[in-house]
Amino acid sequence: MKRFSMMLSMLAIGMASSAAMAEDTSLTNTSLPNATLPNISPANSVLVNRGAYIARAADCMACHGEDYTGGTAIETPMGEIYSTNITPSKRYGIGNYTENDLKNVLQKGRAPSHMLYPAMPYPSYSGMKEEDINALFAYLQTVPVVDEAPKHKTDLPFPFNIRALMLGWNFLNVPSTQGRDGLNETQKRGEYLVNNLEHCGTCHTPRNSTMGFDKKMYLSGAQLGHWYAPNITPDESSGIGSWSEQDIITYLRTGELDQRAYAGGPMGEAVAHSTQYLKQEDLSAIASYLKAVPAIQTDDKVSAIDVSRLPTRVNESITHDLLAQKDYLAQAKTAVSKGSNSPEALYLATCGSCHGVDGYGQPDAQYSPIVGLSSLRRDKPDVLVNMILHGVVGSTNTSPIMPAFSDELSSEQIASIANYVRISFGGLASSDVSAADIERIAATSAEKPFLIKYAGLLAILGIIVAIAVIIFIIRAIIRSKHRH
Repeated sequence: MKRFSMMLSMLAIGMASSAAMAEDTSLTNTSLPNATLPNISPANSVLVNRGAYIARAADCMACHGEDYTGGTAIETPMGEIYSTNITPSKRYGIGNYTENDLKNVLQKGRAPSHMLYPAMPYPSYSGMKEEDINALFAYLQTVPVVDEAPKHKTDLPFPFNIRALMLGWNFLNVPSTQGRDGLNETQKRGEYLVNNLEHCGTCHTPRNSTMGFDKKMYLSGAQLGHWYAPNITPDESSGIGSWSEQDIITYLRTGELDQRAYAGGPMGEAVAHSTQYLKQEDLSAIASYLKAVPAIQTDDKVSAIDVSRLPTRVNESITHDLLAQKDYLAQAKTAVSKGSNSPEALYLATCGSCHGVDGYGQPDAQYSPIVGLSSLRRDKPDVLVNMILHGVVGSTNTSPIMPAFSDELSSEQIASIANYVRISFGGLASSDVSAADIERIAATSAEKPFLIKYAGLLAILGIIVAIAVIIFIIRAIIRSKHRH
């Protein structure tokens, strides 16, 4: 679904967030300060400011933008769906909406004039509380009006352009989640945040044949095109079972977990637009709930980190000083230009100028460190290889863009780099990614469910059958009249 960010940052977890406006910002000794929430002003009413917090908690900006004008392309198996203008513009936005209209959009996927596609996560928002919708409506009336339509408009092929079909889809797939028994009050709050407002399952839950949630595999990870949203259940071997609640809080607040995870792509957007602004108690609730969901083991296990095998920094300043690295990089590029395919030389020539000669990145320039990341320690190298093949687009306007290397490097060279970083920076004892693996991964695309893949043909057959039935009924009526 949406964009990518920096290399190897895909292992980040996609989580959720909160609902009520923060009035008490006192933090515990182990907590981190939340970012200053935009669009909060003493001149606004308490209700409007609470609505601004709900907008952040629901991550509205990830699709509709910080100015709420829309136009973001959301990739789906049916085609690209574009987000809309939700400013109070009466011509192009939602200026004519009543509060009940907004409620129908959020809970039923039904705009005043048409059905919405579930790229708008109403299957999750269907569980939003009345008071949160009330506050969000009040806030959206106050954002600056932009009287412009998005540059692109959703135009899906037949039969997906028949929006009335969403009535049947909604019957099967809304709501997308169900509440669990046996939770304490904190976990119940976390469940609401994870399941509804921040709609974590939208990315992290596999889909069934109708493209609804596979509820038996809730939050166990899902493939979305070339991107993989990892398992965020508390499974020790393939999920985040080794993360403490404080680890989860730190990650959601800062987008980083030293030598384990670095948020990028859709999760980088979630941190940038949403989770960094959340109240401490809401992040604690999310963490508590994620530790309480059923653990699901998948076949893409992550090796435990062996800190003793991780590299030490070349020196204290080199991570922050690109000039201090120039000799390392110049020597590597010279070696590669002369035909050297040594793994270290390939890494330094291709990746070192951004991710550092020692893997610790360039923090001041927002180039991510890759030492210890779980994407390097996965049994399957697919996430890592896809990042090298396809590159990553920054999650914010100021984030660096990692280029794609599928046209610049051979399969053998990409395999060599993958093995080098998995061993040198992931701490693995060995890695055997081959050129054949690279070619397999490059040729792999997300498998469309049968109903989606053959929807056009099935729709035509359905029309033919319906016409045949109508003709049969008409002929039967005519014959009956002739008999009488």
